[in-house]
Amino acid sequence: MKDIVVIILSQENEHHQRLAENLKNDLHDQAESLQQGQPVVHLSHRDFPHVGGWTVLPLVPHLHALHKDNSSWMFFVEDRTKIELKNLLHTLNKHDGGKLLWLGHALHDNEATIIHHFAFYDNPQQFKYPNMASGVAITTTLLKRLADRLKRQNSPQSDFGIDNAHELALFVWDKGSGQVLQHEPALCIKEEPQCASFPTAFRQCGEMVDKHAIYFAVKTCQKFHKERVPVVKNTWAQHAAKIEFFSDVADEAIPTISLGVPNTEQGHCGKTMAMLHYFRKELENLPQIKWIVISDDDTILGVSRIQQLLTCYNASTPVALGERYGYNVYSSRGYNYITGGGGMVFSKTLVQQLTQPGVCECPSINAPDDMFLGLCIASLGVSVTHSPLFHQARPVDYSPKYLYTKDAVSFHKHWMIDPINVYNKWFADEDLKKVKNWE
Repeated sequence: MKDIVVIILSQENEHHQRLAENLKNDLHDQAESLQQGQPVVHLSHRDFPHVGGWTVLPLVPHLHALHKDNSSWMFFVEDRTKIELKNLLHTLNKHDGGKLLWLGHALHDNEATIIHHFAFYDNPQQFKYPNMASGVAITTTLLKRLADRLKRQNSPQSDFGIDNAHELALFVWDKGSGQVLQHEPALCIKEEPQCASFPTAFRQCGEMVDKHAIYFAVKTCQKFHKERVPVVKNTWAQHAAKIEFFSDVADEAIPTISLGVPNTEQGHCGKTMAMLHYFRKELENLPQIKWIVISDDDTILGVSRIQQLLTCYNASTPVALGERYGYNVYSSRGYNYITGGGGMVFSKTLVQQLTQPGVCECPSINAPDDMFLGLCIASLGVSVTHSPLFHQARPVDYSPKYLYTKDAVSFHKHWMIDPINVYNKWFADEDLKKVKNWE
């Protein structure tokens, strides 16, 4: 047991802290039953606080300095990972902990994808990266090499952190001069008897959040009124109790609300902030509303899935929930933000804080709204909360194994897909089941 250090990629949000603590306690209980001594378990947000800790690389120098002489393996997991400690010990004992080696459940892209910056465009299947929720084991020998590189290089070249698994694999691979991920079947994509670790499916935390407590707001513009808006109205919008469409023009046929902000081709900071101020006034007359969900007009989501997910979060606290991206987070000077296409969820409490005078004022109407909101949220001392159930891209942009649990909340983009088919495959059954239950 002393040869393994477990690092849970934890978050500050109270729900995710509970998940991480439960995982840590479960490991201690398993170790006690095995009479192997207690494992060293770190919660990353607490033991190594860093805005980019979720990307793994900022943790490497600290872990190397702390454990370089007293362990053989670093085992990184998410708070939704289940670890079977006996199987993990058996699995790692099969490998030489003194080598430059890292293990994971290997994934690959079927086609070049925007979420991986279209890397390996000619043959995307050639590059392997780990499924982080299955667990990733790195020898301390390799960790030392990575720490030395980080000391010389300071940080990876990209300013953006999007997919920590793929970006970690690129850094370790080092343009072909580093180490290739070794697939380890015991680090599973789903639960099997021999598994050392595997991701667990989402579990609802309480009674379903009332649909009347959620305000859905769709950003659109005149040129998409006939192309995209009908898709929303014919799919998930039917299951929302409160939904509004915000555009650059008022269109009674939909209807849309115009807040006097012209459409911009890039960035929608002016429109989004105008929406948040509109919500603040609306909420005074809608005391039942606890959550605001802002989506694009080509976001495909499940209303019932949102209701289930929000059972785990406290609307009386400032919460920004969705798919987390990071800007310049490999250093300590960056910030995280919720990427807009997959849907941005804000608690009523956070909306009220963001719309206080002087807290969040766009530098221009076409500044990137999701990134600027990330800066504003950070200025309030609030950490954005990541959920792997939100997706900034289409289902085809992800490895099928990554989507194995099928408990997604959203996808984004209509490009070269049938968005209605995506909705029907991923979300319609849950939404229709909930409607039937209400009836």
